[in-house]
Amino acid sequence: MSVGKVLIANRGEIALRIARTCRELGLRTVAVYSTADRHARFVAACDEAVHIGPAPARRSYLYVPAVIEAALRTGADAIHPGYGFLSEDADFARVCAGQGITFVGPRPEVMEAVGDKAKVRALMAAAGLPVLPGSEGAVGSPAEAESLGEEIGYPVIVKAAAGGGGRGIEVARDRAELREAFRRTTALAQQVFGDGSVYMERFVPAARHVEVQLLGDDAGTVVHLGERDCSLQRRNQKLIEEAPSPLLPEQVREALGAYAVAGAARVGYTGAGTMEFLVDPSGAATFMEINARIQVEHPVTEMLTGVDLVAEQLRVAAGERLSFTQEQVTLTGAAIECRINAEDPAAGFRPTPGTLAVFNPPGGPGVRVDSGFAQGDRVPPDYDSLIAKLVVWAPTRAQAIARADRALAEFEVEGPGVATTIPLLRELLALPEFAKATHTTRFVEEYLSR
Repeated sequence: MSVGKVLIANRGEIALRIARTCRELGLRTVAVYSTADRHARFVAACDEAVHIGPAPARRSYLYVPAVIEAALRTGADAIHPGYGFLSEDADFARVCAGQGITFVGPRPEVMEAVGDKAKVRALMAAAGLPVLPGSEGAVGSPAEAESLGEEIGYPVIVKAAAGGGGRGIEVARDRAELREAFRRTTALAQQVFGDGSVYMERFVPAARHVEVQLLGDDAGTVVHLGERDCSLQRRNQKLIEEAPSPLLPEQVREALGAYAVAGAARVGYTGAGTMEFLVDPSGAATFMEINARIQVEHPVTEMLTGVDLVAEQLRVAAGERLSFTQEQVTLTGAAIECRINAEDPAAGFRPTPGTLAVFNPPGGPGVRVDSGFAQGDRVPPDYDSLIAKLVVWAPTRAQAIARADRALAEFEVEGPGVATTIPLLRELLALPEFAKATHTTRFVEEYLSR
């Protein structure tokens, strides 16, 4: 492998997860960390560590000059951005290239093509993927939005073109709501993403959120590793993910894989990525977006296929071919991931940072816990509230549900003022709607409002 030392431009569980694969591949690692993460597990797990700034992300993990300086100072020849932060920043990828550093991800022009969620609709439609009725590109004014709303038919959804992570999305059910949704989404998109552009689509109220895992290499090979169901979510933030997607007709499953490969090939996609779809009750699927990075929920696919997605990312970034073909992809059993956050569901999911006086993860057959924390660590208030990802595998979905509940019951997390989503996750897993797989993306919101 032409890459020898990898700087991990991230923090928490994903930084630790990348460091582990690098070690298995014989690659040296460099951690970058903020003042708040000085004693974090991912820092100790790397061969070298460089302090890059104070706690606020814009002055540390998002501050490109500090990240690049750390790479140059330590002789890192590659940067893995993980997810979030700089992972989908095409300008950052260009800066890396300009300094002779390999960016572990798609080429900048591909990131730009798929990152503009208004423009990528047209690209995917040209590749033969089904798309929802909506705007051809960004919507330029409230008047244009209202005219388009009448043309598409209500309800409609307004989305930030540069959005991600479930932010910058609003549903409007009539003209008055659309005016407000357009104003709020535009303002939030400008504030959060630095780009106020928005686009519109017809809203599908009762749908499943299904995504397909992709890998591509520089030789033009694109493969998919099956789909994940991410329908249990609150305010577009995923709570529980599983694979394979339950009750998905086989012909729809095959179509989604074919769509994902065709769409990725259309834009010359390389590395790991995810193609997201909505599937309505009739089984009709429509394209949503492409995430040009590793996903939070990637362990679900790893448990099902046995493929180390980060290892494949690193191989492709080093100019190597994928280590397997589409015909060699085998999906076995069922896997479920539960996101454990330091949040209080009873208080509107208010973050509850604090010191983890007790942190005792579960174990046993088919159980994986990805976490950046250990007992005695402090969950800082400066970043995402994710504490751990509990991932289980079992031969059947029913067994996987039982195993996830058992593991959650074992998971001990305590600390002054610290609450977690564990009780809610167990509650959701026990619901008959989940057992029967009749839930949609609106289910959690409806359940919590009962």
